[in-house]
This record gives sequence, C-alpha cells and structure tokens, in this order.
Amino acid sequence: MFDCLNQDLAAPAIPIIPIRRTEFDDWLGRQDNATRHWIRANGFEAASAAWCSLPSSDGQPRAVVLGIAEEPDLWACAALPGALPSGLYKLDESWPAQHVDEATLGWLLGSYQFTRYRQATRQPARLQAHPACDLAELEALVEGIALTRDLINTPAGDMMPQDLADAAHDLAKEFDASFHQIVGHELLQQNYPVIHAVGRASAHPPRLIDLRWGDTADPLLTLVGKGVCFDSGGLDIKPSSGMRLMKKDMGGAAHVLGLARMIMSRGLPVRLRVLIPAVENAISGDAFRPGDVLTSRSGKTIEIDNTDAEGRLILCDAICEAASENPDLIIDMATLTGAARVALGPDVPAVFAKPATLGQQLHGVSERLNDPTWPMPLHAPYNRWLNSDIADLVNASSTPLGGAITAALFLQHFVPQTQNWMHMDVMAWNSENLPGRPRGGEAMGLRAFFEFIRERYAA
Repeated sequence: MFDCLNQDLAAPAIPIIPIRRTEFDDWLGRQDNATRHWIRANGFEAASAAWCSLPSSDGQPRAVVLGIAEEPDLWACAALPGALPSGLYKLDESWPAQHVDEATLGWLLGSYQFTRYRQATRQPARLQAHPACDLAELEALVEGIALTRDLINTPAGDMMPQDLADAAHDLAKEFDASFHQIVGHELLQQNYPVIHAVGRASAHPPRLIDLRWGDTADPLLTLVGKGVCFDSGGLDIKPSSGMRLMKKDMGGAAHVLGLARMIMSRGLPVRLRVLIPAVENAISGDAFRPGDVLTSRSGKTIEIDNTDAEGRLILCDAICEAASENPDLIIDMATLTGAARVALGPDVPAVFAKPATLGQQLHGVSERLNDPTWPMPLHAPYNRWLNSDIADLVNASSTPLGGAITAALFLQHFVPQTQNWMHMDVMAWNSENLPGRPRGGEAMGLRAFFEFIRERYAA
C-alpha cells in the first residue's frame, strides 16, 4: 500500500480540493461559468465523500473537488484510489493541515488489494506525499495493517501453523528480533498440554511461536495472539456456513504480528515479547472430545463442554507463560466469540481490561483516532457459569447469555491477581466493501492499541 504514495514533491500532480457543504455555494460562486455548469451537470453538491473531476480544455482532469465533513475523518479520501482515473494526485494546499496525515492514511488504506492469487484488477491512483506528512509514521501503520490483512486473507491451505510461524520468523529477521518455536510433542515435554491437545488431531503440528525484541532495560510488554489457523469446530463440528470464514480464526495472531511490526518499526521503548499458540482445530481419531478433562500449564483442570470453544483453551497456556515473567502489561487478541459481535456488531472490538481503567484509556485513544474499541465488564458473578462438577473450570458456559464476558472471565483465571492485562475480542473481517475497508481480513483497533502503547511507554 505504501507504494501508492509518491514521495517526489516536484512531480506534477492533480490537486484534490476539499469543500465543506457549508462553503460550497461561496466556492461555486467564485468559479467561471464553464466550471459552474460542469459541477451542476454532474450533480455535485459537496456531500461528504462525494467527488467530481474538473476537466481542462484538452479533456484531461485539472483538479478534483471532494466534499468533506466539517471535521474531515480518516475515510474522507479512502474511496478515491479505486474511483479516480489512474494518475498522480495531491492534497490541495487548502487541505486542513491537522488532517493531512489522516487523509493520506485513508488514501493508502483504500489502495489495499490482496493479490496473492490473482493480479490486481486495476492499479489504484497514486497520491503525492504532502510536505507535512510524517512518512515514517505512515509507513509503520500502513505496513502493519497490510501484514494483518494479508495474513487473515490467506486461505488456510497456505496459512497453517508452520506458515504462520514462517511469517513471524520473517518479521523477526526484518527487525533483528529473536525467534523460537516449540512444536508438536515438544509442547508436552515443555508443559503446554492444552495447546497440544487442541492441535494434535491435525496433520499440521501445533506449536507455540515466540518472538522477542528490544532493550532488556525497557519495560516488558507481552502480546498474545490466538492462532487457530482453521477451526472446524472439532468433534462439535460447525455447520458449513459457520466454517466458511474460519481461515480468519488466526486473526488474533495476525493482529499481534501487525502491532509488533508497528512497535518495532517505530522503535518504541519496550522489551517486546510476542506469543502465538498456533493450531488447526481438526477432526481425527486423536481429536480431543467433549467431556475430556485437560490439565493446563498453570495446573488448573478444564472440563471440555464444547470443542468449538478452543481459542480460549490455547490462550490459557500462552497467557500463563506470558505472566511467568511479570510483564508490565499483557495484551491478548483473539477472534474469540460471536457473542461480542452480537453485542457490538462487526466493526467494534470488545476490550476487557484489568484494571478497568486500561480499557477506558484505550477507548479514549480509539475515539480520537477513529479506530473503534469498546470497554466491556469482567462481571465476576458470571464465573458461576464456568463451574464444573469434576474440574476447576469448564471451557464453555452452560448458558448462551454473556458469551463474550464468560470467555474473558475464563482467560482471567490464568492471569495473576496483580497482573495488568487487556483482552480484545475482535471480528477481524469486513463483510462488505466500504471506503478504505475492502471485504476480507481487517486490522481492527490496531492503530488505537499502537498509540495507547506509545503514550504509555514513550511519554
């Protein structure tokens, strides 16, 4: 996506002129007759995100007028790369200076195409970098989001645990980070029994991916991402409609890798650790079963009520390992529950935090950046729905109510009392095409988390 930004400020480019609806009549009155007739003939009235190309005498575009809101948002220009004729464009000098980076980021996100399996249908229009742009910041954000989208969009046949590990290894090499993985039966030998149990039925061995980066003198930040590379549901098998998008069930892993890329690219003052339990939840004679009792890395026993509630199982071993080093903060990200989508819809990730003020701080950042998140409660009385008659916990609640909360409460059982912790339950998928947000894998809340981390550690 960043390739769609031309950094040659001397190259001739077609200006994009922002016009608020309240200013439209005044602006139109200052134009020549030909321009006024053209604007009216095209029905342009400066509605937000509406645009109209103004031709020169030879028929080539000389400018583009774009309707913007009173306060332009991230998506003001996001539809333009795919809508405008090929060429080089620039933000007009009248563009509000405080929104230049935001508009440029929206343009770049709107330029994204997933081209691993087919060529691009068309080359998006390019944007000339504005002199006020923070190019290093934009590149870090765009490349992190593109990595997240690409990983989620890749079909499971090409994104099994080994492939996910390869992606993490490539990222480690790029930023001189260390990389380690524990694979297959080594998980049992090194006491990650639940990760092994969930992934053992697959022909693709389960593993725990471990990336480390940063100065040992800096505070430790540990990211944990759910890496279920495909989820059949296990023996509690999903219907075909529920299985269709399950290539995205490693979306949490994709998010933490995208976030790690942003952090390392910008050199934030943290000692970063990324843990990804990577499995395929498959069906075979060796699959774990409803009614089984698994002993986790922490020693807590878990009765399996539903093999389709596997994401929280693999996370519990990884969170236990993360907490063993007493990091300043653990953040886990997961495509964990449909219940979060019922509560908040597909666009707004649910965030649970301990202490709750962390989630509230993140929400403030997300509002400022137009990258939605919403704080949700760790309502302790619902722990009664995780009681088992024969084990310490059951992995799925006996009621369909409050499913996102009970999943978060399950994870909290593996977080020490004094440990700072945040859990994001995310859709990681756009079901429709919107400006800057094409149908397919999506990085949600990632920019908000990045800025939250920067403000926490770089202030």
